[in-house]
Amino acid sequence: MTGIRVLLVDDHPVVRAGLRAMLGDFPGVSVVAEAADGDAALAELSKLHTLGEPVDLVLMDLQMGSGMDGVTATQKIKAGEAGAPPPPVLILTTYDTDADILAAVEAGASGYMLKDAPPEQIRQAVLSAAAGQTALAPEVAARLMGRIRNPSPVLSGREVQLLELLATGMSNRAIAKQLFISEATVKTHLVHIYSKLGVDNRTAAIATATQRRIIRGH
Repeated sequence: MTGIRVLLVDDHPVVRAGLRAMLGDFPGVSVVAEAADGDAALAELSKLHTLGEPVDLVLMDLQMGSGMDGVTATQKIKAGEAGAPPPPVLILTTYDTDADILAAVEAGASGYMLKDAPPEQIRQAVLSAAAGQTALAPEVAARLMGRIRNPSPVLSGREVQLLELLATGMSNRAIAKQLFISEATVKTHLVHIYSKLGVDNRTAAIATATQRRIIRGH
């Protein structure tokens, strides 16, 4: 596929400059706009659509300072909230935890790559995602396959999400409010989480989940 128009979304100007230079070396790929967070990305997509210059692919970071994060931006883009036909979104980040990968996939991302991947891997991912195919870094694909093949109990997406909130120090009540569920449901999830991780308290659950790269360290 040629003539791929890319919107580059990352909050670090130096990183964006490096990615722009790398993408510029890929035949048939051009960065037509940049954004520092999700809100700016939605605005750029809307503007380019109005100008009749649609984007073929969004290359999206996950964490972007105090601005809208990549998962939320991906959800909004795929829901058509930019006022433009939703282009594929390829996540390009430094994070490879289950929590991040699952959140991005559930948000509708077409691919998930790591920033330290060789340029040729990123080039192929750009081509695949722009063509409507799934593009996963080998490490990410291995983690997803591990979840499928692992005979031991695997945490559900909701349990991983709850663990992420738990790791920030939130109380059961605060978690219940955040996830729009009851405190009793939170406690039930915690029982299942403790059982699956082989622990008996919050601290141990967070430590074990972090060690296994189910969630990020906080």
